[in-house]
Amino acid sequence: MYLNFSNELYLFFLFAIPVLIFLHFYGLKNLKGRSLKFANFQAIARVKGIDLYSKNLSILFLNISIVALLVFALSGLTINRDVDASSFSYILVIDASESMTAVDIKPDRLSGAKEVALNFIDSLPEESYVGIVSFSGDSYIEKHLTKNKQDLKTTVDSIEVSYVKGTDIYEAIFNSGKLLKESKDKAIILLSDGQANVGRLDSVIDYAVDNKIVIHSIGIGTVEGGEAVYGISRLNEDFLKAVSYNTGGSYFRADDEEKIKDSFNQIIEVVRKMGSTNIGPYLLMVSIVLFVFKQFLVLTNRVLW
Repeated sequence: MYLNFSNELYLFFLFAIPVLIFLHFYGLKNLKGRSLKFANFQAIARVKGIDLYSKNLSILFLNISIVALLVFALSGLTINRDVDASSFSYILVIDASESMTAVDIKPDRLSGAKEVALNFIDSLPEESYVGIVSFSGDSYIEKHLTKNKQDLKTTVDSIEVSYVKGTDIYEAIFNSGKLLKESKDKAIILLSDGQANVGRLDSVIDYAVDNKIVIHSIGIGTVEGGEAVYGISRLNEDFLKAVSYNTGGSYFRADDEEKIKDSFNQIIEVVRKMGSTNIGPYLLMVSIVLFVFKQFLVLTNRVLW
């Protein structure tokens, strides 16, 4: 288990704590200086209802705690924990567009993607839920979430290249999001050559982030490219990396048979470690409670220590 901050710039406000401590004791020093003008210190204490020589450490501690909690809340403090892969729901998103007929991976890219998908299914615990979505110019929900591995593998084997023009990754991610709507821990495994020409990259990222969906991408193909039904097609790694890195996922390149076999193992390892909880809202609530408590102490002229 480890901590992470989604908005680290807010952590600079922690430098306000030393300033707060300085102002606290500087103010006490001035208060004591002013009290020397009076002859009867006990009378002053009775009138003010405070101990002029108290350091008010309880108030200082509360102020420091409130500032620290607010800063951590604004910084998006998240607790990351190891999570068993079986607690996740997965959607395998398989590119079935014309570019997947390219033969830079033998026998072709789609066959390579299907091999990765089958290995991934075999590697998961029996309790894992998996769904399958394919896409080209349109997107299709091939299989809803299920634990039946044999059904899943049969579905993967049945996917063929679609000659509907275009490659609409956004629609595929949107359909995957609908399948994962009720799942708490969820991940999308995108198997594609990155040749998307329908929909915008920022739309894909925004939708995934808004719905707390992590996308892991496996690049199917080579940067040198291979012959497809319409000509030479090359792997677009930049697109796939942008999708994964901006949604908290990882990118893996599977440009040969050995890498294809290894990539799903790496994804499983990443998924095991990706459980996280944003505790920012809880810290905000605690800071509000402490602020109310501090105000109570001040208004009732009470000092704990």
